[in-house]
Amino acid sequence: MIVENPLSYSFIFQDDIFLLNSDKQSFRDSPAPNAQGPSLLETPIPGYNYLGGFKKKLLIVTHYPGADFMDQTHLGALESTLKRLSHELEDIAIFNLAGYQDAEFEALAGFFAPQKMLFLGENALPKGVAPPPFNKPGALNGSHALLTFSFDEMMSNNENKKAFWDQMKQF
Repeated sequence: MIVENPLSYSFIFQDDIFLLNSDKQSFRDSPAPNAQGPSLLETPIPGYNYLGGFKKKLLIVTHYPGADFMDQTHLGALESTLKRLSHELEDIAIFNLAGYQDAEFEALAGFFAPQKMLFLGENALPKGVAPPPFNKPGALNGSHALLTFSFDEMMSNNENKKAFWDQMKQF
């Protein structure tokens, strides 16, 4: 963490802070914090809520308005699919784009730095990304990517389930 004003330590630490004379002098000589324009404290770094441990750097992006991450039935189906591929919830991150409608692809890619990205449905694509070919593994921002069916499209259609499973085995 970079601290522009040494007196700000008193807001961060609970203990008494004693400044050296050189620190006091540099504080007197420096302009007011807002005189230089925006500082690090004024530009918040976005944080995203996600489900899972993300140990294997697999990001699964969903779109479920009204849900935290996924519909419970769909989550069970996804976990079953992942288990057959030797993945657990601790290995992945499930991110619900519906809660972050203004999320840009670059911000998500910067926050997660995934090795693989799975987009469940076209609504799961964030702003600022050119869609990869549908249901064909490809590259996106240096990561492996797959845009495939949403679980709504798969749950009632066996052909879509089969196409999804065929791609997941290779992904």
